[in-house]
Amino acid sequence: MRSADVARLVALAMIWSASFVFFRVLAQPVGPVATVTFRVLVAGLVLTAWLALTARDADVRGNWRGYLFMGVVNSAIPFTLFAWAAYTLPASVMAILNAATPMFTALLAARWLGESLDGRRVGGIAAGVAGVALVTGGGAIEASVGGWLAVAACLAATFCYAWTGVWLKRRGAALSPYAVAAWSQLFAGLVLLPLVPLAPPPGPVTPAVLANLLGLALLCSAVAFLLYYRLMRDIGPTRTMTVTFLIPAFGIAWGALLLGERITLATIAGMLLIAGGTAGVLWRRAPSAA
Repeated sequence: MRSADVARLVALAMIWSASFVFFRVLAQPVGPVATVTFRVLVAGLVLTAWLALTARDADVRGNWRGYLFMGVVNSAIPFTLFAWAAYTLPASVMAILNAATPMFTALLAARWLGESLDGRRVGGIAAGVAGVALVTGGGAIEASVGGWLAVAACLAATFCYAWTGVWLKRRGAALSPYAVAAWSQLFAGLVLLPLVPLAPPPGPVTPAVLANLLGLALLCSAVAFLLYYRLMRDIGPTRTMTVTFLIPAFGIAWGALLLGERITLATIAGMLLIAGGTAGVLWRRAPSAA
């Protein structure tokens, strides 16, 4: 892997892990619905403008159903679940729970793509479950109904990511990745927009809050998706998925540096278990030479 690809991979992990800090900061003054609506609408407008400037054909008339599905299931629902969980959970815990995505992907791929669940993958899933249990039961979250519901919301969000990943491989392989990134965000915003009056921002929406909203939309969606799909094109999906290993580490670092969150041994141990489980799920034996 070239040094430029490594730099993009690290940058992507840094940016995506920061989204959990933004969610945490914006939870009280803006609320989950308005936060996510602003994020995906602004990102969608920026990315579709970029598509137009670069003369990339998205074939919206022929592919709008796929873009809508991706927008709702891969952005609107999981982003809102994470934004709601940010009322309760530290940013570092949300970043660690986000790493459960490949484990759900392995389970869904076994059902819908016919991929085998061998001993290595089952062991990886078991390690991931143990890691989640350690992180959530080691004092990092509030031991209450609200805390456990927030954990469930994060895991449901990762299930959505896994579902759309399997769907793309099964039915959306012909879609342009850049078009998916742009139009799925825009459709997600259009779906969420009517809900904003039902859950308006409690405020106050200060210039600092607006700056955080712009950072979330432009960095964590627009720039991040361009980096992500550039990596998918240059190094392939398997190597790109190694970003999953980096996001929890950066999430813990951002939470400690920017929000003063406490780093515990249980958090570190749980993160390592989940990372090991992710490695077991993602690793594939190279085919032997003829």
